[in-house]
Amino acid sequence: MIDEMIGMACKCSSIIERNCLIYSNNNNVKEFCFDNERRKFNRRNLRNVSTVLVFKRSCSRWRSVSGRSRIVSMDVREKSRSTLFESSRHKRVPVYVMMPIDSFGIDTSGTPRIRRIKALTVSLKALKLAGVHGISVEVWWGVVERFFPHAYNWSLYEYLFKLVSETGLKLQVALSFHSNAHLSSQVQGMLGVSLPQWIMEIGQYNKDIYYRDQHGFPNADYLTLGVDNIPLFSGRTALQCYEDFIHSFVNKFDSLMGTIIEEVCVGLGPSGELRYPAHPLEDGRWQFPGIGAFQCYDKYMMEDLRAVAWQEGKLDWANKGPPNAGDYNSIPTDVPFFEAGEGSFLSDYGNFFLEWYSDRLLRHADAVLEIAANLLKKYQEDEENSIRVVAKIGSLYWWYQTVSHPAELTAGYYNTAFRDGYDPLTSMLARHGAALQISCFEMLDNETPQTFLCSPESLLKQIRTTTKKRVELTGRNTHERFDKAGLKQIHSNCYDSQSDAVRSFTYFRMNEKIFRGENWNNFVPFVRRMSTDL
Repeated sequence: MIDEMIGMACKCSSIIERNCLIYSNNNNVKEFCFDNERRKFNRRNLRNVSTVLVFKRSCSRWRSVSGRSRIVSMDVREKSRSTLFESSRHKRVPVYVMMPIDSFGIDTSGTPRIRRIKALTVSLKALKLAGVHGISVEVWWGVVERFFPHAYNWSLYEYLFKLVSETGLKLQVALSFHSNAHLSSQVQGMLGVSLPQWIMEIGQYNKDIYYRDQHGFPNADYLTLGVDNIPLFSGRTALQCYEDFIHSFVNKFDSLMGTIIEEVCVGLGPSGELRYPAHPLEDGRWQFPGIGAFQCYDKYMMEDLRAVAWQEGKLDWANKGPPNAGDYNSIPTDVPFFEAGEGSFLSDYGNFFLEWYSDRLLRHADAVLEIAANLLKKYQEDEENSIRVVAKIGSLYWWYQTVSHPAELTAGYYNTAFRDGYDPLTSMLARHGAALQISCFEMLDNETPQTFLCSPESLLKQIRTTTKKRVELTGRNTHERFDKAGLKQIHSNCYDSQSDAVRSFTYFRMNEKIFRGENWNNFVPFVRRMSTDL
């Protein structure tokens, strides 16, 4: 998710109805029982809650806050468009390498240009010789439709795609509807890409087109999903803007689809990931290991919350998010909403709010992926030259070994010790035949701060189990790793003995360090192991 992020805890000490919590510790199965009587729990016990897979009991009993409008049923699976290609135990994992973060610059006319073309060409050829399958390229909305609505300029990508294809490399394209402008101050020579300028001009007069936190602070990295169906953008809704952009992309590069362009990763939120911007590192509001903050306070999302609360007959829940949910840098032991008591995430109100908050995120992804799947359908049906549609999610692994999983909740993943939040996500992706990309493939639990109850390994295991046989999984690393141990862990996770091998792996990302002596000597054998039939 965020490069520098490493890795939240929950203090449960209140009255809860009797529930059983089973967990695994040192290969022994143990059981906690929460009684109706007031009882305090030793926090050391919570540190041992290392997996929530056992809680995949009948999630359907959780009530929907959106009545008939709920998008997925966890009991009845809709017909899936996903055909997990031939099975399963395919043997090689194609490796894509992401383009350098400073690939683009601005010339004197204000036009984006590819920087250091000769060096880039040499680098691409070296990667091809090393066995790399393809290059991952971010295609920015803010570059292509920069100045005016419907004025698409694909020239930069025409040149870049030609350059990549001439080296014999394939393409993984990430359609990026977000901004990375905040990174430009951190990377010398980098072109910070904002949302299109004409969108930003609208945002100057209406800051509610962006997500807002409880203090009213907007985040201009991505349009709030609250405007998905509101025609604020020169007569178009946000969804129509995304649809027109994808349609233009498909028409422009029709000849490359399925032959050179093999994967299309559809941007669904900040950093291209399906999530709320709950952990904004760039402006100092959030720092690891803060729990993050709910992002639903723009007027459009609040109007939707109000309508759903009225529909449920809960008027006192209509005008606010959780008042006791802390702030960006809170830790869960200090935050009542992530404990177990009145008004907590386990209460009727907590369930109501979290179902609404996560459901709206799923609706957003459902709508955008439906657009993409329809526009790319003809290429997906071509058995020889098919396109894989991919959706990314964030890896919120800190405080994962707690009951409440607060970092995931604020990001929009309703995943707790009592509820598998990735199950409805998987159902939605399966309906569109979309693969799921998750990062943290290089991470080990013992490399993360245990004080903050991190468990990237358990998170990855849960998602692999939930997606098994239903959607394809693709991988990515969160942090830059060139050492043998990190690359070995990536390989191990890609070829997990308990799961199907992932369909592809995206290495994050190309830069001059990858070509240094020892790093290159580690990277080349890694790529060749990934590219060799086992």
